[in-house]
Amino acid sequence: QVQLMESGGGSVQSGGSLRLSCAASGFRFAGSSMGWFRQSPGKRREAVAVTKNFGLVTYADSVKGRFTLSLDSAKNTVSLQMNSLLPEDTAMYYCAAFAVKAWGASILPDPSSLRYWGQGTQVTVSS
Repeated sequence: QVQLMESGGGSVQSGGSLRLSCAASGFRFAGSSMGWFRQSPGKRREAVAVTKNFGLVTYADSVKGRFTLSLDSAKNTVSLQMNSLLPEDTAMYYCAAFAVKAWGASILPDPSSLRYWGQGTQVTVSS
């Protein structure tokens, strides 16, 4: 049974930091496409940081230089370090894995491109 379990969300003030973690199980982690998406009320779910087959990490322009995705194959964990948080970063953050559609290099995938999803963890940034 595939499971993706996020943790690390919370409330911080603008300029603060949070680290999200996603523990994966039930599928071959190494070499899978993994990523973080987010969705705020009234908006579409969007990709934040995605690695294609454990390769290049692509970031949304809005988070470049502030967010860092990392992978730990020994622990089957994908993390998102978020620094210099802004109120517009407030959203539910989701971990996703296992590509079912191809996407181009340096392109952020549509959410439908990944099969497995976690339940999400809330990030709230106050000004």
